[in-house]
Amino acid sequence: MIHNFENTQQINISDFNYNLPDCRIAKYPLPERDLSKLLIYRNNEITDSYFNQIDKHLSNNDLIFFNDTKVVPARLLFQKPTGALIEIFCLEPLSPADYALSFQSKQCSWKCIVGNLKKWKNSFIEKKLTIDGVDLILKAEKINEQQSSVDIQFTWNDDSVSFEKIIEAAGSIPIPPYLNRPSEELDKNRYQTIYSKIKGSVAAPTAGLHFTENTFNKLKEKNITNGNVTLHVGAGTFKPVQSEKISGHEMHTEYYSINKTELAKLVKNSGNIIAVGTTTLRTLESLYYCGIKINSNGLLPEDYNYVNQWEPYQTSSSLSYKESLENILNYLEKNNLDAFSGHTQIMIVPGYKPKSIKALITNFHQPKSTLLLLISSIVGANWKKIYDFALEHDYRFLSYGDSSLLYL
Repeated sequence: MIHNFENTQQINISDFNYNLPDCRIAKYPLPERDLSKLLIYRNNEITDSYFNQIDKHLSNNDLIFFNDTKVVPARLLFQKPTGALIEIFCLEPLSPADYALSFQSKQCSWKCIVGNLKKWKNSFIEKKLTIDGVDLILKAEKINEQQSSVDIQFTWNDDSVSFEKIIEAAGSIPIPPYLNRPSEELDKNRYQTIYSKIKGSVAAPTAGLHFTENTFNKLKEKNITNGNVTLHVGAGTFKPVQSEKISGHEMHTEYYSINKTELAKLVKNSGNIIAVGTTTLRTLESLYYCGIKINSNGLLPEDYNYVNQWEPYQTSSSLSYKESLENILNYLEKNNLDAFSGHTQIMIVPGYKPKSIKALITNFHQPKSTLLLLISSIVGANWKKIYDFALEHDYRFLSYGDSSLLYL
């Protein structure tokens, strides 16, 4: 058992509050990605640097793991004949449920959040588009209304156009709500990592926004290797913890995937792994619990590729991180599979000790957020000292803000 489950559930979210003035939230990115400030926390000491010097704070046997997900322009704006605007925010595909297949499809359904839903009286709304010189009509139809989301069927009258082309032409990048501004042209490029490639996120893995070709060249010169996982970041990443105790918070579920080559890198470099961002860390930790389940009694449980939010606190195993991931690799080999994928709801909180990494690269997060709880799992109560230092030394906060390198 990692940590007393009952004690874990009794953690007060109010203990993870701090005063974040609006003026400290970076509303726009810096002109150059890697000119952001970098706070280093190591051996209980805090030092100042800049991101373009991060190579000086890493070792030449380190393996840096990234989340290569790509943000999709998931906000679609429809205008009714009455003039009322209805915004559809696509969260995740339902049919086809596979992201790649949904983007390639000629019709599809998605789980969505709808703005101004009360004005949507009829079953469907329409939007006229011109894509590659072709005029078409996009139709959105409500097929199921739930408490916090709406299932919507998208159809259009031209089979030569995919859903990917539809949202690229008609959608806008869903920048974080706390920026308090509409999405702009610059966000198409800057709210995206330079290494993003697998489409599916509705929020950027923002720790990676600081990396440039120059940064990668410096890491390469130091023989620091890279690896990739994919976790499609959902809108739930912005969901505030509204319960007094974390036991009352339902963590969002997200899709992840890693191929065999990248898994082998993790096994080979176990003990020297640095995660870029909380989404990468959540994926790497989730893989550990999947490896345990694949090994259990030689039988494959139904949820072998799914990790629920409290599973880490109810699981006891003597397996090392390397051994657990070797179980996944053996499973892939045995079944002639190239990649391992699933869903995770993992919630990393104080008292949990990450098994996969030696350090985390991450931005500065909102008060009373699950991301701040995750930070505390790495640095303990010193999170407050770190955040006080950042506030006192003019660090910029949240998605477009500055960065930190936090060692366990």
